[in-house]
Amino acid sequence: MIIVMNPDATPEQIQAVEDKIEKLGYKPHEISGVERKVIGAVGDERGKDRLQSIEAMPGVESVFPILKPYKLASREVHPQNSVIHVNGVPIGDQEIAIIAGPCSVESQDQLMTTALAVKEAGANLLRGGAYKPRTSPYSFQGLAEDGLKLLAEAKKETGLPIVTEVMNPREVDLVAHYADVLQVGARNVQNFSLLKELGKARKPILLKRGMMTTIKEFLMSAE
Repeated sequence: MIIVMNPDATPEQIQAVEDKIEKLGYKPHEISGVERKVIGAVGDERGKDRLQSIEAMPGVESVFPILKPYKLASREVHPQNSVIHVNGVPIGDQEIAIIAGPCSVESQDQLMTTALAVKEAGANLLRGGAYKPRTSPYSFQGLAEDGLKLLAEAKKETGLPIVTEVMNPREVDLVAHYADVLQVGARNVQNFSLLKELGKARKPILLKRGMMTTIKEFLMSAE
């Protein structure tokens, strides 16, 4: 649901609405517009009719449903373009952010040589896989935490923020300790156990689209 506040709604009235949303079992999501504040109530669709009662609260102008199945990614909730800042690098602004680096981190020499070349070429972020999903279980699977440590060294040397993939929900905290952006590979775009853990990491997520994933499925994964 979308709750539109009156232009002259007080902070106390806005807080009362957010408290009511939480009491009903939903999460309030504030959107500050030019003229008024809008609050999105995100949660279980089955009980959304209960939110209609908020329309009678002081300071509320109107309440209406979010029509799209995806809520946080919808233009109804977030009409402005999103711009994510990663260590001072804007992603989603007028300029294109270039993320470059090796597919997998294989050695210190390989990574440092590539990182310096990437920086000299004008890239904004350095990517490299410490964990690599492979078709064959006998293929190189990545250096794991040793690879993450090498990425941290490359960041210290070049100043480039680090982007790297996380594959296992149990390793989210470990990867987040070293990386500035956590990448989800195409194979894991609908691995919801992983996506839920990533939502708790409070770091930007680079979500790759699966080969057969529809736009709707892709946006639902981003939720």
